[in-house]
Amino acid sequence: MSSEPPPPPLQPPTHQTSVGLLDTHRTRDRSPSPLRGNVVPSPLPTRRTRTFSATVRASQGPVYKGVCKCFCRSKGHGFITPADGGPDIFLHISDVEGEYVPVEGDEVTYKMCSIPPKNEKLQAVEVVITHLAPGTKHETWSGHVISN
Repeated sequence: MSSEPPPPPLQPPTHQTSVGLLDTHRTRDRSPSPLRGNVVPSPLPTRRTRTFSATVRASQGPVYKGVCKCFCRSKGHGFITPADGGPDIFLHISDVEGEYVPVEGDEVTYKMCSIPPKNEKLQAVEVVITHLAPGTKHETWSGHVISN
């Protein structure tokens, strides 16, 4: 005879299931969705989410000049003051061309594209820094700091 205790008897399930019906008490594993919880998708079109037709319209438009009013790398956006006056133009991080992060006072050239859904405001696209602001430290996208 062995000294091991007998195995415990099989327990019935704690919830009842009907024959032929799916078990509705189980939770379904879902992938995270940006619409669940408090996360709201950004309404601003980035280079990646902009439609092809909006990109073509912007690239065929005129080139404007302006000065970088402010830019926050951690937030991913800033504003450009147009050289000819007018309201400030929104600038998204994905639309900056070149190796330097824009800072206040940098002279830039850009094209413009309207921001949906109402298309009342404008966004700068294809932004190129033409002159670095004198006396400021500039950073490359890879993190190197360069004094000017």
